[in-house]
Amino acid sequence: MADQQALDEVVRFTSDLIRIDTTNRGGGDCQERPAAEYAAEQLAGAGLEPLMLERTEGRTNVVARIEGTDPSADAMLVHGHLDVVPAEAADWSVHPFSGEVRDGVVWGRGAVDMKNMDAMIMAVVRSWARQGVRPRRDLVIAFTADEEASAEDGSGFLADEHPELFEGCTEGISESGAFTFHDGAGRQIYPIAAGERGTGWLKLTARGRAGHGSKVNKENAVTRLAAAVTRIGEHEWPLRLTPTVRAALAELAALYGIESDLSDVDGLLEKLGPAAKLVEATVRNSANPTMLQAGYKLNVIPGEAVAYVDGRYLPGGEDEFRATLDLLTGPDVDWEFSHREVALQAPVDSPTYAGMRAAVEEFAPEGYVVPYCMSGGTDAKQFSRLGITGYGFAPLKLPEGFDYQALFHGVDERVPVEALHFGVRVLDRFLRTA
Repeated sequence: MADQQALDEVVRFTSDLIRIDTTNRGGGDCQERPAAEYAAEQLAGAGLEPLMLERTEGRTNVVARIEGTDPSADAMLVHGHLDVVPAEAADWSVHPFSGEVRDGVVWGRGAVDMKNMDAMIMAVVRSWARQGVRPRRDLVIAFTADEEASAEDGSGFLADEHPELFEGCTEGISESGAFTFHDGAGRQIYPIAAGERGTGWLKLTARGRAGHGSKVNKENAVTRLAAAVTRIGEHEWPLRLTPTVRAALAELAALYGIESDLSDVDGLLEKLGPAAKLVEATVRNSANPTMLQAGYKLNVIPGEAVAYVDGRYLPGGEDEFRATLDLLTGPDVDWEFSHREVALQAPVDSPTYAGMRAAVEEFAPEGYVVPYCMSGGTDAKQFSRLGITGYGFAPLKLPEGFDYQALFHGVDERVPVEALHFGVRVLDRFLRTA
């Protein structure tokens, strides 16, 4: 069992990490090294020998290995990222990099995404060192840079250039799973991530004939681009159910005592009420236009116009995604991936999933554990290149009215102290015997 010092440390570590501004604006504009040095110091304090690795100066990753008691067991990767998305202080109730602890809540950017989990990992490892505990299997601890952008300086760099550090790892855990989802009817659901949609960030380019804004122009690049963007935005993607999503629907239907009718998934989602939020974004591919760039003067028709689209595709759905984009963009607009990563799927009948479920149920016996697929992505995509199956497991017990998912990249990001304590206890329980 995690000791009281671990419960105190997880709060302090979360607050300290938040105060280290690791804002990732993309394009290489980030410095994770101060946070990496902090993480390495805490791991060293647990008797480990952390390595600090960089592809680019200041974009630092930390990796350490804990030797398990069973040398025949496969190793497990436990990872979290150190960077955070930008935050505008004027929009917040508390300064986003204050790390303030107020009324039992830790405030700041990274409180849920994901410096809280980083802090939990450090607190558990240090608790084990004090108690002389060793896990059953080797654990590789990794704190990464650049997850909030391309991951080229983080998990991508580690997987491509330092695969030897992850030798023996077959499974991994990281963010976005085992948090409390309140359904509004008194039920507490704990979704554990066993899949991720693939990332297909797209650049669309329309070319046409430049000219005067007062003249007729049937080859207007802006018009061509706007038409393609509208088609993409209005497209209704067909239902595609993966094994993870089927399992999620089946377990949620059983929880609510309704028939799991997969011939009418939209109807089933309606019957699930608020719990449908856990599934609805992952029953289809998606493509959402997000950025437009064109022109340099109001009365000049530009010869080129560009748009960006956030595309996501289900496991097994990339071919359909590509073919659909070819049709929607049409002959006058070219598209390419500006960033692409694979979709992931993990088994929900594995001993590891069962172990995560048992750990949550021990400390939240009133809760209902279900699998789900993430609509977005994590560093598990890059680590999958090494044959590592990834799960989302960053446990938090949250009070009703605390919208965990809305706080990801949101204003006033924060995490209750009690949620951190729960996370440490559950993580400690799971990782000892995983």
